[in-house]
This record gives sequence, C-alpha cells and structure tokens, in this order.
Amino acid sequence: MQRDIEVKWRPPLWLVIACTIVAMLMLPVFALFVLSRLLGVFDFDTSFQIASAGTIAAATIVGWVLWRILLRPITELAGRADDIKTGEAAALAPLDHYGTSEMQALGRAMREMGQVLQDRETVLRSYADHVTHELKSPLTVIQGATELLADPDLPESDRQKMLRNVSDATDHMKKLLDAQRALARAKDPMASGSCRLSDVIDQSDDIVLVRDGTVPLSIDVFEPVATQLIGNARAHGASRIEVALEDDRLTFSDNGPGISSGNKDRIFDPFFTTRRDNGGTGMGLSIVKRMLEAQGASIELADAEKAKFVISF
Repeated sequence: MQRDIEVKWRPPLWLVIACTIVAMLMLPVFALFVLSRLLGVFDFDTSFQIASAGTIAAATIVGWVLWRILLRPITELAGRADDIKTGEAAALAPLDHYGTSEMQALGRAMREMGQVLQDRETVLRSYADHVTHELKSPLTVIQGATELLADPDLPESDRQKMLRNVSDATDHMKKLLDAQRALARAKDPMASGSCRLSDVIDQSDDIVLVRDGTVPLSIDVFEPVATQLIGNARAHGASRIEVALEDDRLTFSDNGPGISSGNKDRIFDPFFTTRRDNGGTGMGLSIVKRMLEAQGASIELADAEKAKFVISF
C-alpha cells in the first residue's frame, strides 16, 4: 500500500513570488551597500569585484531556493503524470518534497486521479477475465441446444426442453452483462446528501431497526446498498435482520448460516457467488463496495458467523 502525502505547512505560491521580487529588488541595494563599505579599504576595481561576487552569490542562493520550491516539484509532478499514463507501479508514491501548498494540493489531486484510473483499468481487466469465463457456460448450453434442435427427429418434449435451456442461458448472460455494467458505473460520482434510516428501511417481520438515525449518503446511494445487503441475507435463509446506526458506523447483521471461512475473503470479488445455480451473478457486493467508496465510505465483513457488515463513513 502506498504511503499517503505527509501533511505539513508549505508556503503559498503568492508568498514565494513576493519574497522573490523583494529579494531581486534588494540585490542592487545590497551591491551598492557592500561597494560603499569596501571603498574605504580597497580600491574601486577590487571593491567592485568583491561586491559583484557577493551579488552573484546572493542571486545564486535565490535561484537555488526557487529551483527547490518550484522547479523541482513541477518537474517531478510532470514525471509522475507520465508514469500514471504508462501505468508505472510507483506513479502514486508521494514526492519527497512539495515546495508550496498549491504543489501539495496538486500532488494529492494527481494521486487521487491516478487511483481512479487504476481502479477503472482493474474493472476493465476484471470484465475481460471474469465475463469471458462466466459466459462460457451459457454459450456452451446454447451451442449444444442448437446442435440438438437441428435434428428433425428430435421429440417435441426434448425440443421444448432445449428451447427453455436456450432461454435460461440467454437470461443469465443478460444478467451478467447488466451486472458488469452496473459495476463499471458504481464508481461514477453521485449527488451527495443524507437520508434517515427509517425512510429507506421498512421494518417488517424479519427486519429490525435497532437504532434509527441519519446516514450521510443520499437516498439514491443508500437505497440500493440496503436493498442488496437485506436481499443477500434473505436469500441465504435469514429470518431476522438487524440494522443499527452507531455514530459513524452502520451495521447489518442477521441470524442466517453466516459466511464460511473459505468464502469470507472473496465475498467482495466480482462474480463470486455461492448461488450460481439459482441465477446469482456474484456482483451485488462488488457494486455495493464501489458505490460506497465513490462516496468516501467503506464496507467490511466484521463477523463472518453472524454475517455482520459494517459501513463506515
């Protein structure tokens, strides 16, 4: 994991420019002052040479300060932009030195942009790897059914069975493609806002709102998140689902069979599902995770035995 940018005070750009202008205006005054002091000790030529050398040394120091504060960070940030474009692993590492507060803010923005680009590339690679694998099964069913349907002597009962298999396989392919599209869009920015738990979650025989409160997510974001988590619990046999808001944490837990130790580290992976035979695509929790991350929130499995999910804001 890349270390974050160390937050420390940096001079604003206007201050650097103002100090540079003052320093450059003072250089002639400095040269005349030194020259006047040396004329009483040395002749004019020697005094002029010493004053000139001192002025050049002072200008060199000013130039070095400008190089360190402005030119070096700008050059390094330009290099990091090229690294982000080419996908270099170290592109998101923070610089050793940011000259001004504006440079520090620019560096943070570039890191966030680079992370978004890497995440989108991961989504595309996930699409290529997982969808190719997942579509093989329904395509095999369709291919096999097509070959059998071409037989004119195929009994009508078998023909109808093959047609149902083709229809089911087609529906499953549509679900996979729709879920992948939703996953890709989950990172898109959505309007910020807040909503009350009781306005989204309707208490029923199996849902218990332990503690109500305001969630710092718009209803357009929170409603699909809550629907997915509650739907997952019900699909796995839970008869009681508890929802509670505690400060900046929202918990969903149920009395279902829980999540096995072998699956708990994979539940947020795209296309991972234990309900494939029942039409599951394994994309629900991946979409939930990405939607929350796009809003600055996070979700984790806090207790596998109770299937307790914690959303932190």
